[in-house]
Amino acid sequence: MSTAPVKTSSVSEVLPALPPGASGVEKIPSTAYTSSSIASKAVAAEIAELICSKGAVGKMAVLGLATGSTPTGVYAELVRLHKLEGLSFKNVVTFNLDEYYPMQPDELQSYNRFMREHLFDHIDIDRKNWHVPDGLIAREKVWEYCQQYEKMIEDAGGIDLQILGIGRTGHVGFNEPGSPRDSRTRLITLDRVTRLDAASDFYGEWNVPRKAITMGVGSIMAARRIILMAWGEGKAPVIKKAVEGEITTQVAASFLQQHSNARIVLDSAAAAELTRFKTPWQVGSMEDFGLKWDAHQTRRATIWLAQELKKPLLKLTDEDYNEHGLQELIASRGGAYDINIEVFKAMQSTITGWPGGKPKDQSDHQPIQHSSNEFPKRVIVFSPHPDDDVISMGGTFIRLAAQKHEVHVAYQTSGNIAVFDEAAIRHADFVAEYARAFKLLGGDQAHKIEEHVEHFIKIKQPGDVDSPELQKIKGLIRRTEARAAARFSGVRDEHIHFLDMPFYETGRVRKNPLGEQDINLIVDLLRTVKPHQVYAAGDLSDPHGTHRVCLSAIFAAMERLKDEKWMNDCDLWLYRGAWQEWGVEEIEMAVPLSPDELMKKRLAIFKHESQKDKAVFPGTDNREFWQRAEDRNRATAKTYDMLGLPEYEAIEGFVKWKPTWR
Repeated sequence: MSTAPVKTSSVSEVLPALPPGASGVEKIPSTAYTSSSIASKAVAAEIAELICSKGAVGKMAVLGLATGSTPTGVYAELVRLHKLEGLSFKNVVTFNLDEYYPMQPDELQSYNRFMREHLFDHIDIDRKNWHVPDGLIAREKVWEYCQQYEKMIEDAGGIDLQILGIGRTGHVGFNEPGSPRDSRTRLITLDRVTRLDAASDFYGEWNVPRKAITMGVGSIMAARRIILMAWGEGKAPVIKKAVEGEITTQVAASFLQQHSNARIVLDSAAAAELTRFKTPWQVGSMEDFGLKWDAHQTRRATIWLAQELKKPLLKLTDEDYNEHGLQELIASRGGAYDINIEVFKAMQSTITGWPGGKPKDQSDHQPIQHSSNEFPKRVIVFSPHPDDDVISMGGTFIRLAAQKHEVHVAYQTSGNIAVFDEAAIRHADFVAEYARAFKLLGGDQAHKIEEHVEHFIKIKQPGDVDSPELQKIKGLIRRTEARAAARFSGVRDEHIHFLDMPFYETGRVRKNPLGEQDINLIVDLLRTVKPHQVYAAGDLSDPHGTHRVCLSAIFAAMERLKDEKWMNDCDLWLYRGAWQEWGVEEIEMAVPLSPDELMKKRLAIFKHESQKDKAVFPGTDNREFWQRAEDRNRATAKTYDMLGLPEYEAIEGFVKWKPTWR
């Protein structure tokens, strides 16, 4: 019999729910947790409880399973419960939602392989009890096979609990926009957005299969219980549509509003666009959410109001506040005049041309409060990929060096999978030609490497892992580009660090879990430099999750070093720009850029030639990275201007990390 303790989440881990009187705002019950890891454990606990309760009465638990990055934390926790707490899966039958078509079951991108690697190979489930759609079924037999898949679910007694992720188009499974409510398991054509989202897994959009076999919306809705999970800022807009919007075939997840026992489980980032988190004052009293009209909430609400009305902060009136659900704010903070000035001054104080602080004789005029008054400062800029530093904070990076701070840059990963094969051939050819031209020792070896690279690329299939030689060449391309950009930005050679964190070096888009060696690399560099300032990527919506892992390593390293004396004088600033931008209501340090400085930033980005014109993994944004960065920086400056603050060409925004131990 399955036995495993079921841990419920503590109150502090669950974010506030809607007040009773506002229940109609969210049309699917939704629970938001402080982090995806806590949310994943909560979902795994529900699954474990179902397995145990079914096992206690001699019945099978029938699970509907999903793939992708969203459920991996759930599967990891289920494996842990099995190995360490005795949870058995002998009474479990599973049916997966979908599979690419055509697809070999052992291909890197196969959902069959995904499930084996993440769950089935690590638990005691009977092989005959897990089912993933067959991506090799003959085309003329697909319709019959899909009917059989439905029959197998029916014969198993129907699905007790179906877990889901959600695509940015609102699809569940591969039920793309337009999928009807009564659709069943079938072969479908993938939407272009879905294929773009999958491009990183297949090393380019052109390699992504155009079709897939998927359970239909009707198949999913037949489950007795459904849990849809979503993590990260990138899922927030579609979650709002699914939970608060109208039921529509354009957002398949919205059909869950019609299910009697469906629930949405979110982390705080994915929940950010829901009304109760973005504008809670529209659905109840702040006290209902355990919130107060403190300086932070006042700033959020006032900036929201100014943007809604397209009015400068200092022109907002009592009527503006009252007519937009902010009567409580007016009553508690003393009227529009005082609130406007308070928020205007708070926003004004974020602007600084001295991100590292001013010299001591000018420090009285520095608006940003730093933990250390030292000048110049020791600074480390952490860059997850070899170009995130200049893309996201290139203007600030250049300014810190120009203002004579000791600036170090640490490239956390090699970025070697993000180089086109053609660029690798060109560089291998250059090395061979150089060796021959100067009759250098090893010229023959260089030629052999060139031949190997050319031959390997000719026989390489889409999605194949690069050979070690090819990975090395691609890594060196990224390294030399990063060094050129850092030098251009004013960083000395001895202050350029390449960490090559091991978790990344799989040669695949799917990386290894963060390990001790990864964290220790960060610890050693921090302990050596003893920085007064650290900058790290806080835009966690990059397609492969590398930013999230790299930031976790930095947090873990700083936690381990918290008792060292120099840490009292160290601040960690989070930047964004490559994949998203901070909202102006969140920014705590705004570094303005002149037209000349913005051009210097662009030129620094241009040093990354392998990422120019067309990147291997561009995501769904067709703009080049320099264009994204400039557009976002200009948009931030425009918003500051609209709020009545000084007008600048562009602004880079930062948020200070606030550790629990300080």
